[in-house]
Amino acid sequence: MSIKGAPAALLAAGGTALALIATAITGGSIDEQDNAPGGQGGLGLNVEAVPAAYRDWILQAGKTCADVSPALIAAQIEAESGWNPTARSPVGAQGLSQFMPGTWDTWGVDADNNGTADPFSPADALMTQARYDCWLAEKVRSYKIKNTDVRRLMLAAYNAGPGAVEQYRGIPPYAETQAYVARILRLVAKYSATIEEPAGPFGARVVAHAQRWTGTPYSWGGGTINGPSFGVAHGAGTRGFDCSSLVQYAVYHASGGKLTIGRTSQTQVTQGKPVTRDDLRPGDIIGFRLNGASWDHVAIYIGDGQILHAPRTGQTVATARLGDGYYASKPQTIRRFG
Repeated sequence: MSIKGAPAALLAAGGTALALIATAITGGSIDEQDNAPGGQGGLGLNVEAVPAAYRDWILQAGKTCADVSPALIAAQIEAESGWNPTARSPVGAQGLSQFMPGTWDTWGVDADNNGTADPFSPADALMTQARYDCWLAEKVRSYKIKNTDVRRLMLAAYNAGPGAVEQYRGIPPYAETQAYVARILRLVAKYSATIEEPAGPFGARVVAHAQRWTGTPYSWGGGTINGPSFGVAHGAGTRGFDCSSLVQYAVYHASGGKLTIGRTSQTQVTQGKPVTRDDLRPGDIIGFRLNGASWDHVAIYIGDGQILHAPRTGQTVATARLGDGYYASKPQTIRRFG
């Protein structure tokens, strides 16, 4: 359904200066990155969750740009059309990706090389969707909106138009758009698969339990062993995780509720078994010194040189490259649980 008052070019969607705070839930300071990049990288595609006829095109579409992963493309399709290539919305959106005719005329591509760019062709729709998503990502990035996750803004622009994102300097206050963004980011976990790399059973479970929360908002002081929660201070209005609560949750559930590690990153890096970089395996916990002498950030290694973490306010649980300049330049320590 389209948003009333949104630009004509919109795609109608089928789917809907901080002080240190002492707090009892943490036993100390709550950690947050101040200057880290957001990390838009995606996990691999869970091909079993994707209809067989679309898998190759989803994988190809997910290579279009760094902001758009195969899992994100798949999550959008479920939200837009429920994998129905002949879907038509009441307002005229068409096909798997629910393009409005006017937008399709501008962006449609003939991916299957049959001579026609057709919104009802899955190949054409999927490749056009990726092309448009990538353009939207660059468009919203150009707005230089602070403390935001480009992926969330891109999805909001897909639903409500980039003009609305620029106007409101973030996700527009439209119930449909906010629900649309939240739903897709939840669905990303369904369509994501951990990179296959040797891992002990416990480490694999740590990754899996953290991975299910991909796309969940960062909330300073938020998150418990029971899941996302409202935080404190500037996290009070956001239900989500901070970096250390995500790790605590994942380890707790990987252990079947038998192991509750410390709440803060400073504590977590003193627990478990020390591990060298050469022995790094999926499910290991990596502590970082990002902004001083303390271990003020923590992440979960998921394999293939990637980490999964809750970066900072305005962003969501996401992957990042461990070798990125920002992280590679920071002191690190590694711990293994289980």
